[in-house]
Amino acid sequence: MNATINGETLIKLGYPEGTPIGKALKTIRKSFAEAPEETILKVFKDVLMQPANFLEHTFLHSVAQALIDFEKSKDIETIALNENPNKYSVFGAENIEQGAINQMEVAMKLPVTVAGALMPDAHQGYGLPIGGVLATKNAIIPYGVGVDIGCRMALSIYDIPETHFLENESKYKRELIAWTKFGAGAGWQGKFRAEHGILDRSEFNMTPFVKNLQDKAVHQLGSSGGGNHFVEFGIIEFEKDDEKLNVKKGKYLALLTHSGSRGFGATIAGHYTKLAKEVCKLPKEAANLAYLDMNSAEGQEYWLAMNLAGDYASACHEVIHERLTKAIGGQVLAKVENHHNFAWKETWNGEEVIVHRKGATPASKDVMGIIPGSMTAPGFLVRGKGEVNAINSASHGAGRQMSRTQAIKNITQDERRKY
Repeated sequence: MNATINGETLIKLGYPEGTPIGKALKTIRKSFAEAPEETILKVFKDVLMQPANFLEHTFLHSVAQALIDFEKSKDIETIALNENPNKYSVFGAENIEQGAINQMEVAMKLPVTVAGALMPDAHQGYGLPIGGVLATKNAIIPYGVGVDIGCRMALSIYDIPETHFLENESKYKRELIAWTKFGAGAGWQGKFRAEHGILDRSEFNMTPFVKNLQDKAVHQLGSSGGGNHFVEFGIIEFEKDDEKLNVKKGKYLALLTHSGSRGFGATIAGHYTKLAKEVCKLPKEAANLAYLDMNSAEGQEYWLAMNLAGDYASACHEVIHERLTKAIGGQVLAKVENHHNFAWKETWNGEEVIVHRKGATPASKDVMGIIPGSMTAPGFLVRGKGEVNAINSASHGAGRQMSRTQAIKNITQDERRKY
């Protein structure tokens, strides 16, 4: 890019801060790398003055659209928050950081909010706290769902006894390493790429934006990403016969996975959060809770894209479990899967609402769930109680008291190893 042109240059030219400058700098870097500064400034001044004339231009259209969208946003009135919001339930309040409480209190002030609850492992996130449950009337909040759309737990219970696993740990470790991929951008290449019907879904063609993400989805299908995601073998113990799962009392080998919709879901989250902020202007403290009306085209678009990302996340788990099941030669006795970072249409007090569960899972009466522990603690297979005050929800994790960022700051490596 022409080294003398930066954001300050464009501001002096008259460009507003934010998306228009980002789009302009990206276009300059990509399409004007060798052009003289004088030429660049003239072209971008023309776009600034008459953006509508450049909407069909080969590489200036994105800058023109950003400028038009910015002007439209100035005409949108800021939506007032409720001064007397509904109360919400808090579980395990003594262990929840203040930042999460503050975020939940802001979320309860949204004019579309109907009910809320905070799970015992809640901690501060973006917009809605992680571990926050929020029911809204006819509105969907992209950051209320979260970045890793449809992230989930999946459990396969095998007919393999504990003793066989303990006697053959090296084999299980070898297969685990061979059939898993972790890290940002990680995926499968060539003959190892997975096949699944999710890739043929018609929703991939619903907009050019979603269509452009299909190659990424193909590449990352069956991978797990980074952060707190994992694939692990372990032993699950049933203290008595479980009739619903049709599993007898005893100890069995099980495969447990935790991951979501990868780069596909993250890109969808970013795109529609930006869109929501453009059409729903909230006070600064609530800006990340911008919502889309479910009756709007944008709201329906996001709903379809969110559900596609959730199904894609499920497909990733299916691929991982099928590959590892084949590798170890086991017979699956039962499977359990549940997800978080999602929104559901449910009935609350006789009316349909959108229930956002960010880092929280559905726990209606008898719904099966999995609550994983930390690296040093066991996880639990659970069955929902249908707790009304929790909006039929349960925690996603077992006992997290802080974010990973805070843990890195507060817990030394020596302390961690000792623990």
